[in-house]
Amino acid sequence: MRLPCEVFGQVVVVHAPDELAGQRAAEVMEFLAQLDPPQVVLDIDPLELVDSRGLEALLDAQDRLRQRGGDLRITTTNSVNRTLLRITRLDQQLEVYESLIDAVKSYQRTLV
Repeated sequence: MRLPCEVFGQVVVVHAPDELAGQRAAEVMEFLAQLDPPQVVLDIDPLELVDSRGLEALLDAQDRLRQRGGDLRITTTNSVNRTLLRITRLDQQLEVYESLIDAVKSYQRTLV
């Protein structure tokens, strides 16, 4: 699986697919976990369908990136996605930003 990516210095920005469910969730997690550099921002604005496997995949990707010295940050302006993260309390386990720029800049504190 390949997802659209952009690199900003030592941060990889990944644009999520429209679905993060079932087998696709596992594929997205594997893709995110193998990125280099391991400082990743996932833009979930395109997401239209997320299931429990998709939410678990985000946490698994975060764990695997942290094992490699990186991390996973989430960005979304989509109110439905923000509500989903809040209701599932993933916003307490993942850093969530409204702005892609703010999410990328947040790594500056940890990379210096």
